[in-house]
Amino acid sequence: MSATNDTTGGRDAALAAKSDAVCRMGSLMLSAGTGSYRVKAAMGRTAAGLGIEQLEAQVSLNEIVATTRADGTFRTQVLEVPVPVVNADRIGELMRVSLRAESGSTPAELQSELDAIETRRPLYPLPVVVAGAALACAAFAFLNNGRWQECVAAGLGAGLGKLVQLTLRRFRLNQLAIVALAAAMACLSYMLFAGLLQWLPGGVSPAHEAAFTSAMLFLVPGFPLLTAALDLARFDFTSGVSRLLYSAMITLAAALGGWVVAWGFGLTLGEIEPTALPAWLLLGLRLGASFAGVFGFAVTFNTPLRVASAAAVIGTVANLGRLAAVDAGWNTLLCAAAATTVVGLLAGWASQRILAPRIILSVPAVLIMVPGASTYRALVAMINKDALNALTNGMTAVGIVVSLAAGLAVARMITDPAWISANPAWTRMPRTRAQRELRRSGSRRPPE
Repeated sequence: MSATNDTTGGRDAALAAKSDAVCRMGSLMLSAGTGSYRVKAAMGRTAAGLGIEQLEAQVSLNEIVATTRADGTFRTQVLEVPVPVVNADRIGELMRVSLRAESGSTPAELQSELDAIETRRPLYPLPVVVAGAALACAAFAFLNNGRWQECVAAGLGAGLGKLVQLTLRRFRLNQLAIVALAAAMACLSYMLFAGLLQWLPGGVSPAHEAAFTSAMLFLVPGFPLLTAALDLARFDFTSGVSRLLYSAMITLAAALGGWVVAWGFGLTLGEIEPTALPAWLLLGLRLGASFAGVFGFAVTFNTPLRVASAAAVIGTVANLGRLAAVDAGWNTLLCAAAATTVVGLLAGWASQRILAPRIILSVPAVLIMVPGASTYRALVAMINKDALNALTNGMTAVGIVVSLAAGLAVARMITDPAWISANPAWTRMPRTRAQRELRRSGSRRPPE
């Protein structure tokens, strides 16, 4: 009897160690901001490498329930994960570890690698992250037909707003309060800078419609919003709905902060005159702004330089095509969906070459296409109690966002073998070229 108990206890202890490693892999992936699809895939590969016979995992926005089975015993764990903070570098590193672990590993080896990833310092210091947000929002203002002074004001406002967000995050305040305060700071700073810049030589009265919402674009929950769409496309309602509600709450908090500032300054609806520039110059400026905008967003997500550059190229190609189609009079929603489909296809191709998750390539490229002008109009219409304009512009903005997400989902279905199956077995799905190369190499980190 004693021997039997010892054997059973040994199996339980072994499974507990393996289960802890698998669940820690999932919790680190989830806390870095990726979707449940990728979390489950990483957990499945890790479980297979550790010798776990069966893994069943349920993943929401901030919770994982996982049951592992091996050697005639099972273990169920429930983990509560902090609200995600996007960390593209961590997502990429964890993906690489899970792919290597699939070939065989031990709980101790895996935990050691996870320790190194969890304690890894951010790639960029605080001033660089703030500058990335400022650059991205200034570029977005230009793409919304902003003039130089609105672009400068939007960049400065976004930089101060990002600084407030990062500072308040250290005090572990409620996330909705942080977002609302950061949005208010960004918009208030924009209004003050825009007012000052109009007195400089060449300055004119600012067109706030082009840049007011641009100043707080860094607060748009791009990762949870787009991963929600991908999860819903796979009928993963637990994760998809929770991420969608989270994105809605963050967006409403940001809108509230902007609304207070807009109300205080008595903003009104106006028209934006198209930028009167030669076609070749406009194309060049749009190219530079698209690249800078995507690159800036990628930096704020802690994306490695090489991957950020690739994302910027992808976003530039897709956005230039979208803008050209809109200028030609094509349907705005179809243009948005087509552009993000191109983003998804190019991100899938690029991810195989640079061994990076496609999500960290595609999200920054898509954010530059978020509808700024219609969002502004909806916000101001709400202040003025103009229900018809608020509803019309609000639905336009929502429609474009849905089209952006739909385009990525379509591209994923086309390029990812796992999406062909309604209920994939993560350890038996066809491997991509990058995954096979990484597993064969056995290197701890792919060559830069």
